[in-house]
Amino acid sequence: MTGGSRRPRRQHGIRGATTVERDEPELVLEATRELLATITERNTMRPQEVVSAIFTLTPDLVSQFPALAARQLGWTEAALLCTQEIPVPGALPRVIRVLITVEFDEPRTTVTHVYLRDAVALRPDRATPPLPNA
Repeated sequence: MTGGSRRPRRQHGIRGATTVERDEPELVLEATRELLATITERNTMRPQEVVSAIFTLTPDLVSQFPALAARQLGWTEAALLCTQEIPVPGALPRVIRVLITVEFDEPRTTVTHVYLRDAVALRPDRATPPLPNA
C-alpha cells in the first residue's frame, strides 16, 4: 500500500457448481458461462477482481475446457486451471465446479456461492434461486 490511506483489499473464495445434460462442448461452455455470470452478478464482481479460478469436471466430462467460457466472459487477466474431480462412486454426474479467488473490498459475509441446475443437490443449503428476468 502506498500513502497509508488506501484500505487493503480482501481475498475471498467463491464456490459454485452446475451440471450439463450431455458431454458436448457447447453445453459445457453454455453452462459455465451461466454459472460464472450468475456468480458475477450475485457478488457484484468485475472480471479484473478475479485473481484465479479452478474448474473441476466429473470424469464423464471431457469435451471442453470450462476455462474457455471464463475467457469468453472477459476473464483475461486471471489465472485459470481445469482439472478432474475424483471419481467417487455414486456421485452426481456431469458436474462442473469452480472455486474462484477474488479480491475486493466487500466483507466475506457478503459472498454468495452459487449452485445451479442439478448441482443444487450438492449444497441444498446454498441453492441459488433463479435471478429475476431469467
